[in-house]
Amino acid sequence: MNYITEIQKLKKEKNAVVLAHCYQNIEIDNIADYVGDSLYLSQMAAKTNADIILFAGVYFMAQTAKILCPDKKVLLPDIKAGCAMADMINLSQLREFKQKHNGIPAVCYINSTAEVKSECDICCTSSNAVEIVDSLNSEKVLFLPDKNLGRWVEKQLGDVEVITYDGCCPIHHNITVEDVVQIRKENPGIKLLAHPECKEEVTSLADFTGSTTGIMNFVKNSSDKKFIIATEKGVTDRLKRDYPQKEFIIIKDNLICESMKLNTLHDIYNSLKNETYEIKVDKDISQKALNCIERMLNASKTGAAK
Repeated sequence: MNYITEIQKLKKEKNAVVLAHCYQNIEIDNIADYVGDSLYLSQMAAKTNADIILFAGVYFMAQTAKILCPDKKVLLPDIKAGCAMADMINLSQLREFKQKHNGIPAVCYINSTAEVKSECDICCTSSNAVEIVDSLNSEKVLFLPDKNLGRWVEKQLGDVEVITYDGCCPIHHNITVEDVVQIRKENPGIKLLAHPECKEEVTSLADFTGSTTGIMNFVKNSSDKKFIIATEKGVTDRLKRDYPQKEFIIIKDNLICESMKLNTLHDIYNSLKNETYEIKVDKDISQKALNCIERMLNASKTGAAK
């Protein structure tokens, strides 16, 4: 069976759209309508006229799409596709964190559950985290669950105290200063591009730190021909495909998000054919989480929180 052809047929028959995160297996791009980072995919979900949204990503992403599009059917090809970072904070842990710092606005990274989003003031992605925190005009901000992204935001702004929850992306957190030193020794003079989910001591050594889209745009606009990439392997795979005239070295071989790689063309075909697995979110939680997400989308459009 040619899964690409069959998936394209099913998309037309069912008026379905496929959103794919750029940590997915690269072959999924062949059937995706939109490929990008969390901010871009959230924006596309909010705009789509499709009846079905299939999210080639992980659970919190499909939840976000459902929150933005409550009247549409949202599918996740593999229900086991989760996020270790999002699982590091639940509702009770969030409430405890907020209680310790009463009255301080809470910013949640999009890598969080609908329940967590429902009790935060505003959401953010790695693409807009600095902009979102700055838009709150607050001397102190709570940031969760990613401590590394939160500390990076604090460093960029300088005049805002960012109080971070003790969570992280295990993939990015696994990159060390020793890795940077070693790769630079092997590749002197080559620019290192890092994701802000990396530790502060790693991003401080990088030539550029940015979201997956930010890294891709840096490569696109750079005259350099060789780069060291410090983020999940899916980004390096797409850079190698899109810029064959340039060379990309991933900082270490084990930067693979296994949950992201669970989705396959076979799974997507079955998901569209049988309309599984459908993602649902409690109505009250969804409405509260929607406020959190919409504030982010509005702030990204206007430069100020609404």
